[in-house]
This record gives sequence, structure tokens and C-alpha cells, in this order.
Amino acid sequence: MSTITLGVDLAKNVFSVCEMDGTGHVLRQREFKREAFAVWLAQRPAGTVVAMEACSGAHHWARRCIEYGLQPRLMAAQFVAPFRKSRTIKNDRNDAEAIATAAQQGHMRFVPVKTVEQQARLACHRVREGYKVEALALGNRIRGLLAEFGLVVAKSDTALRRVLADLDAQPALPDELRELLGGLRAHWARLREAVDACSARIADHAREDTRCQRLGHLIGVGLITADAAVATVTQAREFKNGRQMAAWLGLVPTQHSSGGHARLGGISCRGDAYLRTLLIQGARSSLQRAKAVTIDKATPEQRWIRTLDQRLPFGKALVAIANKHARQIWAMLAHDVDYDPSACLAHPMHRQASTT
Repeated sequence: MSTITLGVDLAKNVFSVCEMDGTGHVLRQREFKREAFAVWLAQRPAGTVVAMEACSGAHHWARRCIEYGLQPRLMAAQFVAPFRKSRTIKNDRNDAEAIATAAQQGHMRFVPVKTVEQQARLACHRVREGYKVEALALGNRIRGLLAEFGLVVAKSDTALRRVLADLDAQPALPDELRELLGGLRAHWARLREAVDACSARIADHAREDTRCQRLGHLIGVGLITADAAVATVTQAREFKNGRQMAAWLGLVPTQHSSGGHARLGGISCRGDAYLRTLLIQGARSSLQRAKAVTIDKATPEQRWIRTLDQRLPFGKALVAIANKHARQIWAMLAHDVDYDPSACLAHPMHRQASTT
């Protein structure tokens, strides 16, 4: 195995590479065009560690490294920044050296390499979110135009669709504006159709995946959340436990502890913001379901949610439920087990609380 570590600062066209030996000494620094970098990378000795930040294109190059017999190491940019020599002077050469230095740390946490299939599934989610943002912006633009002529429309899509369907009934609107709104209405309808098409494709992926079917039995985890979780979490066993996965998703409080005094703040909001948002939105559904069901028909988890709602503010309760869902998702993915709503009763902490 080669003792050389390559720190690569990825870019669209020009790649900066830092070669570092096992003692942390910089051997040389180079810059390559995209095509030349691919040829040079294929000539590296087998087993060479190639470190990169987990940015756009990183997983593609990591898969190329695996094909060449190299060992890719992807790291979050926030873990690389402390190893940059100067906080005020940032350039590609300094970044490449910092990446190589960070990769040699024994305690560094690396990002698992995603497969082509995973990235294709996640692409559906990203495109769907993009269409949703465009549709929301276009809907607000139409409302703003109508408000200029004294026509105020409610926030719901149904209200806007009703007004746009009968523009001739609005005498205050000039003919030129009606023609303009007709084009915007057609564009807005196409965006909504695109969102529905992406949602249907994601649902089809989830129905065909056994892991997604398992996750779907968890109240608050639908087809979209299940598919996003399976596609995002490459190997659940990469996390030591469910708590580590919840921390990776930013569903744990920040700490400012010193001298034995624990000071906890708001949630860290680290990791994948999209999956974290889906889990928190799913927690709303779980809370509503737990409050609607009678206590004699509630599961142990729903009873816990009801007590949580009584002693915590609404926002904190949602985060706590989402944190629990993240741990349950880890358990089901890591151990290939089905959802058990009564599993918490076998936990040692629950036994201890019931005996006291």
C-alpha cells in the first residue's frame, strides 16, 4: 500500500493536487486540466489515498478512484477548514494541502461514496424541490401582479387556480394583463405537473425497494421520506448507533460545555437539510396521529409522544420525535428488521423506569 496521500481540490476545469507522505511532509503540488487529471490519476499506485471535499462531482471522482484501485476519502468541508494554514488567505494550493492534512488525521470522519443508482434517485428529489421552488415563486409573482389591480388572492393554490380559471370575470384587469396571465397560468400548471411526475417516480422507486417498505410502516415516514433516507444513507452501519445518525442529520442540540457545566443550545442543523426537513414534517403527522387516537388504542410510542407534547413546546416536541424517527430508521436499515412499535418496552431504561 502506498504511503502517499493525495489532497485534491476539485473544480470544473483546473484541479490542484498536493502529494503528502506519511509524516505530513509536502512532496510536491501540481495543477491539472480535467482530462489530464483523469489520465494522471489512473497512473497512481494501487492503494494510494485520494482525499477530496464532499462537493459537487466528488462522488464521481471517488468512483473513478475505486475503478483504478485507489482509496477515496471524502470529507465535509467544515472538517477541512481548520487545517488550512491561513484563515485569511484561501487559494487552491492551500485547500489541497489542507485536504491532505485532514485526511491523515486518525479521528477524521469520512463521507461514504454514493453509487450511481443512489445519486440518480436523489436527483429526482432535487429536481422535485427545484420545481416546487419555481412554482411557489411564480404563484407569488402572479399574486403580486393581481394585487396591483386590487385583486387579492388567498395563499392556497386552490384559490389562485380558481381566480386564474375565470380571468374574464374580473373587469378591473386590462386585456393586455389577461393575455400575460394566461401564459403565466399555463407555465404554473406545467410546473405543478412536473412536481407530480417527480413525486410519482419517487413513489415507484420506494414501492419497489424492500427497505423503503419497511420504513413506510413508521408513522410519519411516507414514500418520499423513505426513499430519501435509503438513497442518502449509503450504509447505515457506517454509523455506530442511531444517536450518531441523528447527530449527523443535525437533530441534536449544540453544546457549549466547559468545566463540567453542560450548556445546550438549539439544534445543530448539520448534515442533510432535505432529509432533516422531511423528518420534522413527518413528526407533525406523528404528533397529530398520537393526539387523535384514544389512549387505550395508542401504541407505546404514541403514548410517549402524548407525554412529550404535554411537557415540551411544539417545536421541541417535533425535533424530539424526528430524532427518534432517525434512530428507528437507523435500526431498521442497519439490522434489516421490520418496524416494531413495542420495541421500546424491551429497552433497559424503560425497564428501570417501570420498576422505580
